[in-house]
Amino acid sequence: MDSGAGPAGASGSRPGRRRFMTALAAGALSSAAACGSPDPPARESPGRKTPGGTRRGEAPDPSAAHRPVREGRLFLGTYTSQDGGGAGIGLATYDEITGRVTGTGTLTGVPDPSYLALHPSGRTLYCVNEREKGGVTAVVLSSDGKHEVLGTRGTGGAGPCHLSVHPSGRWLLSAHYGSGSVAVHPIADSGALGERTDVVAHSAPPPGPGQEGPHAHQVTTSPDGRHVLAVDLGNDTVHTYRLDGDAGTLRQVSHATLRPGAGPRHLTFHPSGRFAYLANELDDTVVVCAYDPATGRLKPGEPQPTGSDGGSTNYPAQLAVTREGRFAFLANRGHDSLARYAVEGGGARLRLLGTVPVRGEFPRHLALSPSERLLFTANQKSDSVSVFHVDRRGGELRLAGKPFRAPVAVCALPATAS
Repeated sequence: MDSGAGPAGASGSRPGRRRFMTALAAGALSSAAACGSPDPPARESPGRKTPGGTRRGEAPDPSAAHRPVREGRLFLGTYTSQDGGGAGIGLATYDEITGRVTGTGTLTGVPDPSYLALHPSGRTLYCVNEREKGGVTAVVLSSDGKHEVLGTRGTGGAGPCHLSVHPSGRWLLSAHYGSGSVAVHPIADSGALGERTDVVAHSAPPPGPGQEGPHAHQVTTSPDGRHVLAVDLGNDTVHTYRLDGDAGTLRQVSHATLRPGAGPRHLTFHPSGRFAYLANELDDTVVVCAYDPATGRLKPGEPQPTGSDGGSTNYPAQLAVTREGRFAFLANRGHDSLARYAVEGGGARLRLLGTVPVRGEFPRHLALSPSERLLFTANQKSDSVSVFHVDRRGGELRLAGKPFRAPVAVCALPATAS
């Protein structure tokens, strides 16, 4: 899963994937605000009704996401079994105008919650338990901050590192780096998880150079909800499945293989649903892929630069695309920057505009706030979260202030206030 996600990374040109540990760490999220006054702009180089009125399974009103809100919620993923790691899911709020983050506590009792995802209703939070015997946990969210852990289900795979909720709100999908597999769990009206309905291992094609086997790193759904795509770093492949909406089972319908040694890590769709962008961890590239919604077939294009300029060892982590599809941002681990791209040709092209330092080390994850006025990076090796103001006209990024202190921050998930 990722290069250097372990306590200190491994030696050699490519850091090793973290080893799953069992001891809980005592670190906790700081409860004080750590974002200071804004810095000058960085120099660039070239079911039930929810409080919001929706029912479980329904997406919120998309126009509401553009409305400015003064305060939002921020959930932080970490490793609890790592020295210096967190004690559970970090809880915080953020100011939409200033970008200031304020810690509000920690949800304990959840082991190694390294990746987080929200139900479309906004009422339930899900996290992986990234351990040798993997699990996924559901947390019902409360407006008073008294969140409740609903329970954990085994995934049937090793080292789950990513999860996502199907747009229908009925299924939770998880990807396992250790076993190279993906799993499906049903979601009840309460948000609780049922026993898994399927687990599929990636047995073909053969592993890429230097890989001992498949390593599923991400599982996501196409914008129209018709296909599930699993990105496998170990065999340089993106697998496309159809999800049976009644049985909760996966059937593979296609696969796209990248060049050997690319190490695809994370895929993000353009809003049109006709193109997708792949961050390749091992060869330090980005690839634009054409996507056929009818068949689920993905056609990778030529590798493109990440802005690292070859001056440092770099492992691209994740891409985010704005809702209008005009700009894309990439987290660069090693170069420790955010690359900015202009999206052109209706999504068919990415043009590198430049990079901005994250003011942290090893940005493992990035996410836009629901309004897209802010962008967050979880900086794993500097124990921090950086916040940037996003210029929606030109896509420029401006650091909002000093990074917020968060132990072994590997996921930063912003959400609207409850």
